[in-house]
Amino acid sequence: MKIDKKTALYFGTFNPIHIGHLAIANYLVEHSDLDELWMVVTPHNPLKKKNTLLDDYQRLHMVNLAVDDYDKIKASNIEFGLPQPNYTVNTLAHLSEKYPDRKFVLIMGEDNLKNLHKWKNYEVLLEDYEIIVYPRVSTGEVRPEFQNHPKITKIDAPIMEISSTMIRKGIKDGKDLRYFMHQEVDRYIDEMHFYK
Repeated sequence: MKIDKKTALYFGTFNPIHIGHLAIANYLVEHSDLDELWMVVTPHNPLKKKNTLLDDYQRLHMVNLAVDDYDKIKASNIEFGLPQPNYTVNTLAHLSEKYPDRKFVLIMGEDNLKNLHKWKNYEVLLEDYEIIVYPRVSTGEVRPEFQNHPKITKIDAPIMEISSTMIRKGIKDGKDLRYFMHQEVDRYIDEMHFYK
């Protein structure tokens, strides 16, 4: 079977999606051989407290609002139907089976690469999938086995020091953060009184 599309998966809670996420996604699809990038909204990261998360479909809606006018970037709810808590390795196996004509690539920040050895079945991930790593300001060293791994590509994307946590706190404190988010996302958050 011919592999048609090289598709990157950018996982996140996107609570909310902000210009940092969008700039990295934009950079990756324009400066690599990727055909598409899917922003995979994760229902519940096993490492995050669930009570700070907006409803899954509200976060998906915000991602859709943010990427609606850009053909190469799509929102994905693929994990909503998978058993929770879910693991990346399971999602990738599910997607590879569901879309045999696509070659899936995993996107992660450098901070995640430093903890990759703690991920469920990380050896399988490295064996079966390419990983593209974007820079993050973070402490600690990348383990030697990940330094020059043939399946790991570090990409020289701009470093984005914007966090969803900072945005949620700013909104709660009554700050106007309109330029930190796509204007449709900012408008939706304001209309729905999220994070107040």
